[in-house]
Amino acid sequence: MIDDDRVNSRAEELLPEELAAGSEDPKAQAEALLQDSDDREHYRESTPDLRIDHRTSDEAAATGE
Repeated sequence: MIDDDRVNSRAEELLPEELAAGSEDPKAQAEALLQDSDDREHYRESTPDLRIDHRTSDEAAATGE
């Protein structure tokens, strides 16, 4: 179960595209978003084939040098 304070805070700060989805229960929507985020964080290191490389913009951008 996700912390109620965290859910309430996230429900108050839904993004415009999340609001546009038309949820009638912002808290349930926030809880689902947080659960998905937590799941992705948990599985990030345990599944190398699904791993996303986290790079800075300097590391990712070609400088032309």
